[in-house]
Amino acid sequence: MGSGHSSDKFHCNRYLSGQGPPSLVQQATQEVNGKFNTLNGCQPEGQMTWVILHKDLPGFPDDNTLQINYIFPDGIQTDKHPHPGQPFAGLRLCAYLPDNREGRRVLKLLDKAFNKKLLFTVATNNEGEDVVTTASIPLKTQIEGASGAVGYPDSQYLKTLRKLLRNEGIE
Repeated sequence: MGSGHSSDKFHCNRYLSGQGPPSLVQQATQEVNGKFNTLNGCQPEGQMTWVILHKDLPGFPDDNTLQINYIFPDGIQTDKHPHPGQPFAGLRLCAYLPDNREGRRVLKLLDKAFNKKLLFTVATNNEGEDVVTTASIPLKTQIEGASGAVGYPDSQYLKTLRKLLRNEGIE
């Protein structure tokens, strides 16, 4: 190489087969390097924390309970929400997992999903108000005395939750 020449190449041999690079949509939704890329969801800004309760969940008699606290303040909707520029009501919600190996694993997955803004969204409720609500991932919001949909016992919940999170690209 003479002076004024760079050892850097200004072309890419990768696409000489006649195919161009994948589109941004393809890149966002297809498997890349063994990991699934997902676009962030439309969850408003909020906070996720957790604590250990020294109480067992029905169906998990030998384990403590992980209480996950989600807090979303009132806010203004963005272009990802049903009525951009309009206010929405916030949310305070507690969800529960057994404090065992599998429950801790799912907690980490829920944290990833929360950070990718996939767990909650803004939607219009039956009264016509725009509110923060759960998206497509079901959360157990009752410890006991509720149906299997929102409470315990539910022996398949952790397995089902992992599968749903995997479908969203969270592993």
